[in-house]
Amino acid sequence: MSVEQRRIMIVTAALPLVAEYGAAVTTSQIARAAGIGEATIFRAFKDKDEVLDACVAEAVGTDHVLRELASIDLAEPLGIRLTEAAEALHAHLERVGAVVGSLHASGHRRGREPAHPADRPAPDSRARSMTALRDGVMDLIEPDRDALRLPPEKVAAAFLGLLFTRMQAPAAEADAPLTPEELIAVLLHGTLNDPGSSR
Repeated sequence: MSVEQRRIMIVTAALPLVAEYGAAVTTSQIARAAGIGEATIFRAFKDKDEVLDACVAEAVGTDHVLRELASIDLAEPLGIRLTEAAEALHAHLERVGAVVGSLHASGHRRGREPAHPADRPAPDSRARSMTALRDGVMDLIEPDRDALRLPPEKVAAAFLGLLFTRMQAPAAEADAPLTPEELIAVLLHGTLNDPGSSR
């Protein structure tokens, strides 16, 4: 197994532990979860902070969710495709929030440049990630271009705007955020029972 493969295996095992324990997670716990000896971690990473930085980089990275979006069957109706996309993006955002939030709550601060190039954020990486997510959603909308009043680019932007607003909504019971199905219904059909009834 190459060092890169070992790093991926360790980070994959560490992510749920980091989400649960934050910076209090031990390398011993990570090693047990990965099914390796603790010393193996230090052949792939300099120290625990480097493991934590790699976990943050993996959590905020969009590769996994982009694969999820690409796996959605384009033969399904648009509403189903977008509901599946909303669920995949919601899971991605929850994972980011769990990992970053847990680390922040436990006092972990990124006070240094990550040693490994794969763990360093690329310049403008946030903008590139948003563009990649928009493009992934656009690909799901494109087969229905002729049925839409707006181009797929604008529908994808509206979809992401609604989704991110939904994620930031307060979780009070009376004001529960839109379900993925409700979000897609609003996006595709608005909020009027009869769209021609309000003038």
